[in-house]
Amino acid sequence: MLPQQKVRGMRMPYMPRGQSFTEDHLISHEPIAQFNLWFQLACQVDGIQEPNAMSLATATKEGKPSCRMVLLKGFSQDGFIFYTNYTSRKGKELEENPFAALNFHWEPIKKCVRIEGKVEKVNDAESTEYFHSRPVGSQIGSAISEQSSCIESRSILLEREQEMLKLYSDENPVPRPITWGGYILIPNSIEFWQGHVNRVHDRIRFRKPDHGDKVDGVLLHAGDNGWVYERLSP
Repeated sequence: MLPQQKVRGMRMPYMPRGQSFTEDHLISHEPIAQFNLWFQLACQVDGIQEPNAMSLATATKEGKPSCRMVLLKGFSQDGFIFYTNYTSRKGKELEENPFAALNFHWEPIKKCVRIEGKVEKVNDAESTEYFHSRPVGSQIGSAISEQSSCIESRSILLEREQEMLKLYSDENPVPRPITWGGYILIPNSIEFWQGHVNRVHDRIRFRKPDHGDKVDGVLLHAGDNGWVYERLSP
C-alpha cells in the first residue's frame, strides 16, 4: 500500500496568479456559450483524449448517491445528452429521482465544469438514430449486456457477442433494445472552475434565479436567457 504521507503530499501546480478567470473573461452572460468555448479548448489539447468524458452522479429517492463516468453525446441550449441502459443502476435511480449532476475535469488546462439539473429521456427516434450511428460492435455490446445485473462470467458475454456477430453487420444493423436510449440533463446550475496557485481558485456559477433573489450587480449579476451568475469562494 502506498504510504499515507506520500498520498497527502500529492499536489500539482495550477494556473499562475496572472492567469485568473474573472467575470471580464466571460464570452457570454449565459453558460452554454461559455461551456462551448471551454469544451472546444479541451478538444484541442493532445493530453485530453476524451474531452467529452464526464462523471454522472445520481441518487435514489432516499438520497443514496452513486457516480460513474459516461460520455457527453451532444449539448445545446436545451441541455446535455448522454446514452445508457435504462435498466442500469443509474437508469433506475433516474426513474425514481430524475435529478443528476455532471462534472467535466480537464486537468491539463486546470478547468472543471459542474452541471446540475433535471433529467428527461430523449425521444425514441433520436435514441434510435444515435444507436445506429455507432459501430456495429458497439451496438452488439449494448444489446447483449443487461447493464448492472450480475453474471456468472465474462465468457457468457463473449458467447452472446459471437451469436450476434453472426446475425448483424454494418449492412444489417442491430435493432435498438427498448431498454437502451438517451437522456438529456436540463441545467439549472452550471459552474466554471479554474485552478490557481495556492488554491485560490476561481469559481463562477450560472444558475436559474430563485424566488426572492436580488440582482444587485455586486454579489448577484443579471445574465442572459433567464440566467443569473455569481462568484463563489474557492
